[in-house]
Amino acid sequence: MGVFTQVYDTPAAVPPARLFKAMTLDFHNLFPKLVDSIHSIEFTQGNGGPGTIKKITTIEGEESKYVLHRVDAIDEGSFVYNFSIIDGSGLPETLEKISFESQLVEGSNGGSIRKVHAKYFTKGEAVLTEEELKANQAKIQGLVKLVEDYLLANPHY
Repeated sequence: MGVFTQVYDTPAAVPPARLFKAMTLDFHNLFPKLVDSIHSIEFTQGNGGPGTIKKITTIEGEESKYVLHRVDAIDEGSFVYNFSIIDGSGLPETLEKISFESQLVEGSNGGSIRKVHAKYFTKGEAVLTEEELKANQAKIQGLVKLVEDYLLANPHY
């Protein structure tokens, strides 16, 4: 098994508390409304704390896939949310799991910065290319931007 690590920051024009609520605490309600490909998010184990497992089902074209999202750590006071994608038909065959450690910190002008440390655990001798890592980073940063846009358009959320 190999481990490929990626570290990046994503700025957002909303305060950490609002972004944390939307991307973490209300993720299961908000994301199916914002992301066309997400069909559903259901709790299969737990109630949101560490050890909770959420099944995220996506539909792209005629194909339905899912991933199991496990909460590893959550700290509302310091805006920390760590989770792993541990199984499912949406997890590439070459990966054992993907773990994300994330924290929101205050940014400039009342905004925030989402700091991410991602680890991709590959099966066997599989490798991830720089292009694959960049594509995964772009996907995650796109989700942050989508939530940021929603929060800016809905100031009372």
